[in-house]
Amino acid sequence: MIVSVAIMPGILHLLRHGTHAEVGKRLSGRSEIALDERGRAEAAALAPALDSLPIASIHSSPRRRALETAAPLAERRGFPVHIAPALDEIDFGIFAGRDFVELDADSDWMRWNAERPRFRCPGGETMAEAVERAWSYLSALPAEAMPALCVTHCDVIRGIVAARLGLDGIFALGCDPASLTSLAIEGDGVRLLTLNARLP
Repeated sequence: MIVSVAIMPGILHLLRHGTHAEVGKRLSGRSEIALDERGRAEAAALAPALDSLPIASIHSSPRRRALETAAPLAERRGFPVHIAPALDEIDFGIFAGRDFVELDADSDWMRWNAERPRFRCPGGETMAEAVERAWSYLSALPAEAMPALCVTHCDVIRGIVAARLGLDGIFALGCDPASLTSLAIEGDGVRLLTLNARLP
């Protein structure tokens, strides 16, 4: 449930894109897979579900699934969608496009999951690099852009939350498709307001 609050600077709403056909089956990475029927319904339902949520700007990963999630809300609010490459999915390198069953037998994939902050995806980036690029963008948004709604990806959201709260791992943090996670920037600190809220 979203409670109406007065608009204040420093609020970031991180929205995971809606469902697509590969969720839970394949590491889509930076592919241009579209939302499936369920994902389109989620995106359509999010727009009215967020009516009471103060939003001053909308930002999105350049991936098709993220832009399709942002579109109904942007249309309902009459806002442009600011496309932000910094909110893109992690560059998974050689892992991208592979089924999770196949990946679970790959020792490099196991090492990536055990040592995400430090271990680089072969041909890709580290978790720390992905989080840093996303956080650099988000933390530089001007006061007039706040509260900002940012449509991005599961591991980007979980990585930001874990890094800002000083948590060691991300797997304990839920991040379902079309879920909302909200943070308040308070000086040099961050407060978690909402984690993995399902709205529609």
